[in-house]
Amino acid sequence: MSSATMKSFLKGVRHGSPFLLVAAPFSMLFGVVATDAGLDIAQVMAFTTLVIAGAAQFAAVQLMIDDAGVAMVLLGALAVNVRMAMYSAALVPHLGAAPLWKRAMVAYLLFDQTYTVSQNEYDAFPQNSTAQKFAYFIGSATLMVPTWIGMAYVGAVIGASIPPEYALDFALPITFLAMMGPALRTIAHVAAALVSIVVALLLSGLPSGAGLLIAAVLAMMTGAFVETRMEKRAKPDQVETDTEVPS
Repeated sequence: MSSATMKSFLKGVRHGSPFLLVAAPFSMLFGVVATDAGLDIAQVMAFTTLVIAGAAQFAAVQLMIDDAGVAMVLLGALAVNVRMAMYSAALVPHLGAAPLWKRAMVAYLLFDQTYTVSQNEYDAFPQNSTAQKFAYFIGSATLMVPTWIGMAYVGAVIGASIPPEYALDFALPITFLAMMGPALRTIAHVAAALVSIVVALLLSGLPSGAGLLIAAVLAMMTGAFVETRMEKRAKPDQVETDTEVPS
């Protein structure tokens, strides 16, 4: 590993470390909820280690508690995690040239935190090599993954002994706010965020998180519409500027 690649790896470790503050209680909460739902420790750990899906794990466990069928559990988890497809598409320009085994590692370690910090880094330093970008991504997950798995084990073991007034479920909204706040850099981003908030609140009564899915689709459509409109408004100015330069 070259010095530049090692530097990128350590930078990823540093940038990913703040998320440990919310990932630790969040994963411990999953261990508690999963054991309450009837899973034994081996099943909890297999679920956590194989998936590493955060909100999708909670959605799947909640559906299991509600006695939903296997198909509905899988569909619910996939629906919550459909954003990973968008994450993957966004990372292709940066990591698509990496060897297959590296891309497989990225797929396994792809979750909200690793994607967010890596995408921000890639936007800031697009000139970095694929090896540097891969090292940064792995670095951002290096502390997160063992923390996630370890704290899920703690939650599964101590489960019912945690007083309910500790309210560990605060970790999920705080995590998303910490990740999404800095990413709202354009009017299109802000418009998409506002639409998602309003629609999600209005449709919060729909079953199985359907309102959240509808809000996500409408937010993406809003963001794309606003961005397209802004680009169209900017083009005449660009043409005029291009015309003025030769004269």
